[in-house]
Amino acid sequence: MGGTPTRQPARRRRYNETMYHYDPTTALEELTEDATLPNPVHVRDMILRKKLGPDKSLELNRLFVEYQKFFGEAQKLGKEILKQLVS
Repeated sequence: MGGTPTRQPARRRRYNETMYHYDPTTALEELTEDATLPNPVHVRDMILRKKLGPDKSLELNRLFVEYQKFFGEAQKLGKEILKQLVS
């Protein structure tokens, strides 16, 4: 009470704090809590670090290509919106 700021739980990590981007669990948690999409480079690293069979690897690679495409498109749209808000 009395104007004391609330603190975030210690378990929550922010982007680029330590090496979270190699931990899919933390990335999924951030996506769920903050709607923060992990950078495609980090997603690719997560896929490569996991020992996957050929079928699962192919399936995830197909999904990743779509993710990368839409991530880039969302960035372009966000950038345009921000540019217009700044001007």
